[in-house]
Amino acid sequence: MSRWTASLAEARPLAYWLDDPGRPRPEPALTGAETCDLLVVGGGYSGLWTALIAKERDPDRDVVLVEGREVGWAASGRNGGFCAASLTHGLANGLARWPDEIHRLERLGARNLDAIEETVARHAIDCDFERTGEIDVATEPHQERELRDWYQEMDRRGLRDGVEFLDADAVRAQVDSPTFRAGLWDRRGVAMLHPAKLAWGLKRACLGLGVRVYEHTPALGLRTDGAGLAVRTPHGQIRARTAALGTNVFPSLVRRARAYTVPVYDYALMTEPLTADRLASVGWRNRQGLADTANRFHYFRLTADNRILWGGYDAVYPYGGRVRAEYDDRPRTHAKLADHFFTCFPQLEGVRFTHAWGGAIDTCTRFSAFHGTAHRGRVAYTAGYTGLGVGATRFGAEVMLDLLAGERTERTELEMVRKKPLPFPPEPFAWTGIALTQWSLARADTHGGRRNLWLRTLDRLGLGFDS
Repeated sequence: MSRWTASLAEARPLAYWLDDPGRPRPEPALTGAETCDLLVVGGGYSGLWTALIAKERDPDRDVVLVEGREVGWAASGRNGGFCAASLTHGLANGLARWPDEIHRLERLGARNLDAIEETVARHAIDCDFERTGEIDVATEPHQERELRDWYQEMDRRGLRDGVEFLDADAVRAQVDSPTFRAGLWDRRGVAMLHPAKLAWGLKRACLGLGVRVYEHTPALGLRTDGAGLAVRTPHGQIRARTAALGTNVFPSLVRRARAYTVPVYDYALMTEPLTADRLASVGWRNRQGLADTANRFHYFRLTADNRILWGGYDAVYPYGGRVRAEYDDRPRTHAKLADHFFTCFPQLEGVRFTHAWGGAIDTCTRFSAFHGTAHRGRVAYTAGYTGLGVGATRFGAEVMLDLLAGERTERTELEMVRKKPLPFPPEPFAWTGIALTQWSLARADTHGGRRNLWLRTLDRLGLGFDS
């Protein structure tokens, strides 16, 4: 038995965040008929933020939220707990796609993160919110050069406010790993939190404002019904004036929106709590989130009780884009992650992992959310967050509500909101293209970051994968 295998011997195949004795009981399923002003479909962050903000905008609005399983059980309850200000899956992606709007997008993103922090405080949501920032670390010589160049580019464009470049000594003074060569510390643009507790807290806030929540109530179909809409569920039907769809990785009730997303499975490990001596060997006094800058990157952070979450690297696309529970457990990826963990932190040899899990992320060809309407403006939808939805979903909720209201706002006038990404092709072309891209990205990581012809072609088409 290798030391990596031993470290996983007692790991439970469950998302750490959801394995909580304080997990709230689900609300009853819908049976019979319901009517409302606004129906929200989906009990992840997208749906919860939409329902909450709808009631805050208009307390008299009658809002119903339906969730196919339990609130927060999918991506919202099993992610890394990084809550970023970025609305564009990082500044580099936003600058490449919307250079003329990037300052506005950064300002709106910062305002959105402030609003999340304020909501957590106002509704007393106990979700371990820590605004510690994030360090992007270089572990290879070409990554160090790229970080220095990117820092200078941010400075030239007036976009480096709150960002600090750290050389090898400075980054290791923050978090000590022999693999770290440099870092960029975004001091204000990222918070850490307990993702499931955020979802549960938003549910409690929604209920407190009068939102009617039905769990174990999948929405099976949507149709126009006179001047409104009708949504069918297993044991009932809901008639609504308008609907907001926050189904993300799951098939949209608006069929034409389905081609814009595919599921990609991401995996993570959680250690046992570190002893004081083990934590001191790493440092990490400022508790930042971290991510390396490889194409196949890792993300890692401390929890409130000083466990280390370690995730990323493999991104697995199942042929046909199927979302299945059996894909949540992938032992060979968990073993690979454990090996990488001890390479990064050799001083933590002997630490055991208590949880190992996975889950599906909805990605699109531009890696950040897209938005739209259907049924003559009575339905709004948003999806495609590509793993950075903990913060951006709140902004997406505001966009959906603006679109349903028919309002021209600073949000709805954004090119990012007005235009869609390119759809994915049908199978087998989607699987072939994604597999070739993943192979090319892995090859670039081992060849000094050099992008091959396939990646350069995707870059020219506006489909450039960089993470």
